[in-house]
Amino acid sequence: MPEEVRNVLFRRLPYTNPFRTIKFFVVCQGFLQLTQLLISGYMKSSISTIEKRFGLSSQTSGLVASFNEVGNTMLIIFVSYFGSRVHRPRLIGCGAILVSLSGLIMALPHFIMGPYEYERSPSGSSPNDTDLCVPHRKDPSSTDEFCTANTERESQAVLALLLIGQTLLGVGGVPIQPFGISYIDDYASQSNSPLYIGILFATTTVGPALAFLVGSVMLRFYVDIDKFSPSEIHINQNDPRWVGAWWLGFIFSASIVAISAIPYFFFPRELPKEEESLPKSVDEMKAELRDELVNKPEEVDFTLGQFIKMFPVVLMRNIKNPIFVMAIVALINLSGMIAGLATFLAKFLERQFTLTASVANMIIGAVNIPGAMFGIILGAAIMKNCNLTLKQATAMSMFGMGSCVLFDLPLLFLGCPTQEVAGLDYSGSSGVGQLVTECNKKCKCVSTFLNPVCGQNNVEYISPCYAGCSAMIYDKELSKVGNYTSCNCIVVEGALGYAVPGSCGTRCSRFLMPFVIIACFSGFLASLSHTPAFVMILRTVKPEDKSFAIGIQFLLLRVLAWLPAPVLYGSAIDTSCLLWQMKCKKRASCWYYNNTDFRQRFVGIQILYEFCCFLSFCVVYFLLVRQEKQALQEESNLDRSPEAIAESRT
Repeated sequence: MPEEVRNVLFRRLPYTNPFRTIKFFVVCQGFLQLTQLLISGYMKSSISTIEKRFGLSSQTSGLVASFNEVGNTMLIIFVSYFGSRVHRPRLIGCGAILVSLSGLIMALPHFIMGPYEYERSPSGSSPNDTDLCVPHRKDPSSTDEFCTANTERESQAVLALLLIGQTLLGVGGVPIQPFGISYIDDYASQSNSPLYIGILFATTTVGPALAFLVGSVMLRFYVDIDKFSPSEIHINQNDPRWVGAWWLGFIFSASIVAISAIPYFFFPRELPKEEESLPKSVDEMKAELRDELVNKPEEVDFTLGQFIKMFPVVLMRNIKNPIFVMAIVALINLSGMIAGLATFLAKFLERQFTLTASVANMIIGAVNIPGAMFGIILGAAIMKNCNLTLKQATAMSMFGMGSCVLFDLPLLFLGCPTQEVAGLDYSGSSGVGQLVTECNKKCKCVSTFLNPVCGQNNVEYISPCYAGCSAMIYDKELSKVGNYTSCNCIVVEGALGYAVPGSCGTRCSRFLMPFVIIACFSGFLASLSHTPAFVMILRTVKPEDKSFAIGIQFLLLRVLAWLPAPVLYGSAIDTSCLLWQMKCKKRASCWYYNNTDFRQRFVGIQILYEFCCFLSFCVVYFLLVRQEKQALQEESNLDRSPEAIAESRT
């Protein structure tokens, strides 16, 4: 038997080997993408903790969170070129190994930096006067001994490691999703392909959900749990200076990704094509085999240089397809919204409702992300079971995004007011110099550490010193400070008042549950359009451009959505900061935000993305209707041709 005939028959025979079934590949691909997103999702779940630990602004942390798209973007064109030219499963496995390595690199800053330092006079620490009002203290403006050249190098090394790890994460992720999706679409039946892709997207949303749940667990441990015994740790999760063990999650996630990479080295380069109907008879298989061998098209194989030269030509050919372009624009807006929410929603909940990082991550992982996952599954199931046309799928997407905009409008007003903090200018960003008033001017307070206290007058102060407190009541049995007393800035009924360790908070937890429910339902509605939009792109391009279209899509999503969106959100968040921490005379992380500005800018950007996505789907629907009318018109003209008229007369 000729080798070519044997190869074709070999592809058509049924196999019991699980590595030769598309269903098993879907299972493995779902698990791998789940674990891959476990690492990138964990970075987002711990972003506020990393900000606090290393003194980063939201803009900088947003850049770090989105930097994995840089490596991905640089290499995504090669995905379009290689397509089915390479052993896709094996290349996916190699990418997973790089993703695992990136997780270990991002955990390194914990091991190269010294222990986390904070002011040691708050509740739970040994009594001392370093943060009390002491008139004879040395002028704090001259205490810059921490700002050494070594400190500056350490900060740069931390940022460099995070950026390198994120870049490597992007490089490793290049082949995983595009090759996996094209592999499934090539060997799955046409009716099952949308369902498999929908299941794939749905299972991958479990990755971020697990990431936030893992973050919720890991951030309950103190950051230096490997360096100090529990008896030496004098603050708890409710303390605003608490920093959780962010690095543990990266080590855990990297180990899981390495395990998920193993099966890909056993999948073949090609799989048997999944049949649409019942198995065919031997005679039918022979007939189809004969037709395939006789009519087998010649494949044109381009070199990489030729492909790069062809890239602009093929790109322009697809860009001239308005439905393809507008579907990508819709996905860009949808992805930009998701990228911003995934990066900063936990921080938003922490600041808006005075939650710990652990609780905020638990809410996102257990409520918000499962709601989005259900929306993706339902959208794929509706397309599968109802056999929706592209126009019907677009109408469903329009309904989902339009309803999402309406549901998110109340979130602009559903939140907590800014707590009253002494000395802050609520009309703009404040400096520590404005915190000095007549009542604490002689105290010579240190402004490099945050140790908030809540005064008897329900006003918050950034430290007992700035409240003018000159004494404290220390409970030796509980090993904690009870109250700070003799506070010059706190006057109640003509007498000096006291202050309690910790933040006053916003005291509006009643708004938390309505906010979470509305946000969850809004995410569900938006997710309904995810799978239809993706399938829309695959079905509106030529078959030979399918792999190329996937590459264009992922390239544009990364450049125009996943890369800039976190930076945009972070920059907007920074503009609502009221008081910045200063390290080595440079602005570090934000201590206090204007909650109203934070909420309106954060939710406002989200609604803007959703509305632009809705408009894009409206344009797609209009184009599909016009295309349908043109097709009917052409069919009508064909029926009225002279040949048709003559035939009807005879």
